[in-house]
Amino acid sequence: MAAPKQKNEDGQAWRDSILESIADGVFTVDQDWRITYFNRAAEKITGIKRQEALGRKCFEVFKANICEEGCFLRKSLESKQANLHKSAYIVRNDGKRVPISISTAVLRDDAGAIIGGVETFRSLAAVEALRKELKQRYSFQDIVSKNKKMQELFQILPQVAESDASVLIEGESGTGKELFARALHSLSRRKQGPLVAVNCGALPDTLLESELFGYRAGAFTDARADHPGRFALADGGTIFLDEIGDVSPALQVRLLRVLQEKTIEPLGATQSTKVDVRVVAASNRSLEELVRDGSFREDLYYRINVVSLRIPPLRERRDDIPLLVEHFIAHFNHLTGKDISQLDPAAMALLLRHEFPGNVRELMNIIEHAFVLCPGGVLMTDHLPAQLWPRQNEPNITRPQNLDDAQAQLIGEALARNGYHQGQTAAELGIHKTTLWRKMKKLGIELPKKKRS
Repeated sequence: MAAPKQKNEDGQAWRDSILESIADGVFTVDQDWRITYFNRAAEKITGIKRQEALGRKCFEVFKANICEEGCFLRKSLESKQANLHKSAYIVRNDGKRVPISISTAVLRDDAGAIIGGVETFRSLAAVEALRKELKQRYSFQDIVSKNKKMQELFQILPQVAESDASVLIEGESGTGKELFARALHSLSRRKQGPLVAVNCGALPDTLLESELFGYRAGAFTDARADHPGRFALADGGTIFLDEIGDVSPALQVRLLRVLQEKTIEPLGATQSTKVDVRVVAASNRSLEELVRDGSFREDLYYRINVVSLRIPPLRERRDDIPLLVEHFIAHFNHLTGKDISQLDPAAMALLLRHEFPGNVRELMNIIEHAFVLCPGGVLMTDHLPAQLWPRQNEPNITRPQNLDDAQAQLIGEALARNGYHQGQTAAELGIHKTTLWRKMKKLGIELPKKKRS
């Protein structure tokens, strides 16, 4: 009986030699969650010596953000299924948080009986550092984007900010028009002055007039004291007139006078007052079309449209969705105190297919919704709002295993919608045709025969 034992020992030594030479951390646990094996890479990543880890329960050693809830090793032991490439954070022995990628599986003996679990993990610290570098590259003030059209806006924004010219920002609701207005103000020579925002579509005409220009005591029944308007409060700074397309024709005349003469006249006043205010206006509707319809004054349009900025909707810059998701995860981690690492690839695939009528604001609300339902670890499809899930009459979504799978699915569907025309597909995805070609080559996406134009 000695020979088989020697053979087993030799086999074990050979396996240990392999596990000690790889760069991934590897550890095993018994059914009481006590660590029975801990390789050299695990020591290096965690900062914990093998002799300190062996015999201890794994959650005492790793102190990961998923140990209490969402432990993938526990899920593997319960389901008898492997979990691959999941993200988490561990706390090193020196107190540093380290992002890691985890794969787990059950551990069986030679007879096939389950005797514990095995987990492999690798440090994502270098990837995290690169992600932070990319975030800095693709961030401008409080605006996050890697889209070509948005980057072009980033390029001209400092020059526009240096001027006192009026600016019109056009874009659908939820695209971030106020963020651009704040960026213009913070980059301007007026940055030490006030930035006053007014939603012109939120107030009836009579209230909006008194809110913008103010009133004197006795101007109407309840006017017991002077009240400065928003233009007076913005003196020396910037006023942001949001949804200016909703202003009535009568009030448009008064706004035109302010822009032409740089003066305001509060209700009940007998004299005009000089103001030094830069005007930044925004609209979710095309003011040019409103001018053609006769509902917006042409002379006012040209006064506020000295410089025009158009913010593309999110459906025209889908390449920003993963970057924005990461940005919002970091934002809500900070607000809620949770430690959620990422969005599951299948959930990302749902977002990449969505049309986002509410644009970036809708995406932010979706991530906030997911944070409410997710205890920690990874945001899954079940944490997303139900309206994002495929309906019964829609084709089933194949669950991607990683972001490359999700991107391949997105590109394949976009190609099909555009008749496999690469130029139109690239335009829909908000990327250059050459970038699309590189992604297709990398992801192994081929065009059908006779459709390679």
